[in-house]
Amino acid sequence: MSEKKFSGTGVALVTPFDSNKEIDFPALDKLVHHVIDHGVDFLLALGTTAETPTLSVVEKIAVLEFIAEKNNKRVPLVCGLGGNNTALVLKDLNEFPLDAMDGLLSVSPYYNKPTQEGIYQHFKAIAEATDKDIILYNVPGRTGGNINCDTVVRLANDFKNIVAIKEAAGNMYQSMQLVQSLPSTFSILSGDDDLVLPQIAIGFDGVISVAANCFTTDFSNMVNSAKANDYKTARALHYKLLKGIGLLFAEGNPSGVKAVLNEMDICANEFRLPVVPVSTSTHEAIKKYVQSV
Repeated sequence: MSEKKFSGTGVALVTPFDSNKEIDFPALDKLVHHVIDHGVDFLLALGTTAETPTLSVVEKIAVLEFIAEKNNKRVPLVCGLGGNNTALVLKDLNEFPLDAMDGLLSVSPYYNKPTQEGIYQHFKAIAEATDKDIILYNVPGRTGGNINCDTVVRLANDFKNIVAIKEAAGNMYQSMQLVQSLPSTFSILSGDDDLVLPQIAIGFDGVISVAANCFTTDFSNMVNSAKANDYKTARALHYKLLKGIGLLFAEGNPSGVKAVLNEMDICANEFRLPVVPVSTSTHEAIKKYVQSV
């Protein structure tokens, strides 16, 4: 870790399920140890990759407590806690077991499509309701709206506990605007596994990754090499991983990553609707890729 609290490789953990669609805690135990042992810098529980919308409140709390126990403070732990009902997010802040959390990842409100002022007021309410560090999450492909650079800068300057952003707009110009405009103490993290290398090259601090669940060693080494300005090593690892990363997202997340984790004997290829497994052809391509690396 650098002097910034959130940098390097963060991993958005999946939630393993068994054949009865119940949470598979032994598999989750195996996954937590796997990613830490293979070099990630911090963990994200209850992100999009965790199929969090399909978990009950009781299940979310159980998953959060379990990951915190298995992590045992080895690396920083972030909890995904956001939504499109500001009052409900504030309620969750009081009900979730956040003592062991080093920060919160909070997605921009989705479906409602608020204005930039609405986005600002939403995050203002969250920042004023907690002393936890907050990572903004900008993912327009899922939310239907972008957090503009000016809004991020305004939030970063107005609230000392808004300390980072996970930027997943896939827009390199906007990425450069963020690097140019934000305070040097503010962490800018990629949310696009295939863009991590060029984004670190322009000034990003790291990533919150899906691929780090399964391609953990190579992915972490790529990020570390890029941050150390060893672009020869980082570039070789980027191109080694590029096809695999493409396969992870070919039919949506987390369908691809669970297919890989199934091939690695870490968790079953089980989901809760509306997420379904990848097609047979994609799974075969994933299997061939895993066997080749």
